[in-house]
Amino acid sequence: TLLETMIKQQVSVITADGRVIIGILRGFDNAINLILEDSVERVFSANSPVEAVPLGLYVIRGDNVSLVGELDPEVERRMDLSRLQADPLRPVVT
Repeated sequence: TLLETMIKQQVSVITADGRVIIGILRGFDNAINLILEDSVERVFSANSPVEAVPLGLYVIRGDNVSLVGELDPEVERRMDLSRLQADPLRPVVT
């Protein structure tokens, strides 16, 4: 599967409730439950810079996963989150 190619890679996960979590994908199962290592939640605000909240080892239930994408480490290194402001994502409506 595509997720298998992302094991040991830095990924971005967008959850159904609009959270953005970045971490190293360590594992997953058939229900798309994800295990992330060295993870942080990026909290967005239109009025202040992006806040990175450390989460460490983190499990995301598959029914809460909306999107998983691999991140480019070079782009991540160049990004200055202290200068970035954006509205938070809205929850997924089903």
